[in-house]
Amino acid sequence: MPLSSNRRLAVSATLIAALAAGVAPATSAFAAPVVPAAAAETPAVPAPDMDGVVAALNSAMNNGAPGAMARFTGPDGVRIRIAGVQDRVSGNPMDSHARFRIGSVSKTFSAVVLLQLVEEGKLELDVPVNTYLPGLLPDDRITVRHLLTHRSGLADYTNAMFEHTVPGFEAVRNRVFSYQELVDLSLSEPRTTQPGASYQYSNTNFVVVGMLIEELTGQPVADAYKRRIFEPLKLGKTSYVHPDTRIKGNHVRGYLHPDEDGGALVDSTEQTVSWAQSAGAVISSPADLNTFTSALMRGRLLSPAMMEAMTTVTPTDATNTRFYGLGLRRYNLSCGTQVYGHTGTVQGFYTYAFSTRDGQRSLSAMANTSNHGAANTALGGTLEAAFCGKKPAPAASSRAAASPTARDLTSLPAERDLPERH
Repeated sequence: MPLSSNRRLAVSATLIAALAAGVAPATSAFAAPVVPAAAAETPAVPAPDMDGVVAALNSAMNNGAPGAMARFTGPDGVRIRIAGVQDRVSGNPMDSHARFRIGSVSKTFSAVVLLQLVEEGKLELDVPVNTYLPGLLPDDRITVRHLLTHRSGLADYTNAMFEHTVPGFEAVRNRVFSYQELVDLSLSEPRTTQPGASYQYSNTNFVVVGMLIEELTGQPVADAYKRRIFEPLKLGKTSYVHPDTRIKGNHVRGYLHPDEDGGALVDSTEQTVSWAQSAGAVISSPADLNTFTSALMRGRLLSPAMMEAMTTVTPTDATNTRFYGLGLRRYNLSCGTQVYGHTGTVQGFYTYAFSTRDGQRSLSAMANTSNHGAANTALGGTLEAAFCGKKPAPAASSRAAASPTARDLTSLPAERDLPERH
């Protein structure tokens, strides 16, 4: 499918100073060393390599996505690139104004709400979860911070739920779970670590975050998102949809790869996403995601001290490239730039939503497929192209090669938010 580009939009960018505050306290005797939030970036900012963004979108399509798109915002305005189709039946081309399921990018929305409640004195990060939800968890050592950093040791129930990708999805496509049912699925499995011992990504953590939000606000999470984030930022195309299966208005259709090589794609657009809820049921658009990540980094949603806590990270692997804070990923790119945001996987959709720490540059990218890790990795190439610009000639690449904390993400498999069979 040939690639086309939307018109370039001219927008002004407001510059604000980077936030600075103290380092968040360690979580427990088992806590891993934390990496302080990054200092301000150097003034030299590379121009986005939109040809490289196009190449990443095409690569995602070559690896099984019917379509893909990316939207970059920076001091010079908005740049949009689209590829392929958003609907395989109608053949309609990808539309950068369309809405889609953002999967685990929802976790950052949930983290923001919970951290606002911390600021309001309704809970504390280093207090056991059972203080607020008595008897919910089998270990009083599991704290609120452990949930937000994926260090609770609670098993991820989605591993068993989607052991067989398409049958697992069809079994839950129209099912409505309670939060307690999802927690019970996790607790029926062995825990993965001692609380605070190590990073182990688990959707269960953010199911419990949703329970905390509803317990402390007396509202459904949908209302908390709307009042605290969607409305203040005017995110008109962002909503928490559960248990309705529809995506209203102009939207992208998602396609799930079966486990068997060469099997037909499954249209997975309509579903309750009740298996995820506060861990992954938000629907949004490229523009709204850019607005959200940029506003978050600029301090519009949290205080400077809370932003420092949120962006204080620990490693998620041994590459010195990928880290996790409080409901927030940090990636160290090959040019030395550090970006904050989250990846998202939900049946039929891969999403990246990231911004620089000063909020001046942001990127959202989406491919309408899942269960095909090569497409996810390819889509991640939009980050390198957008934030690092054109790659230097090999002889001039000494800076990236010399840095132990900078690496091209396209050389690494994408981080997984759900089980992958391909």
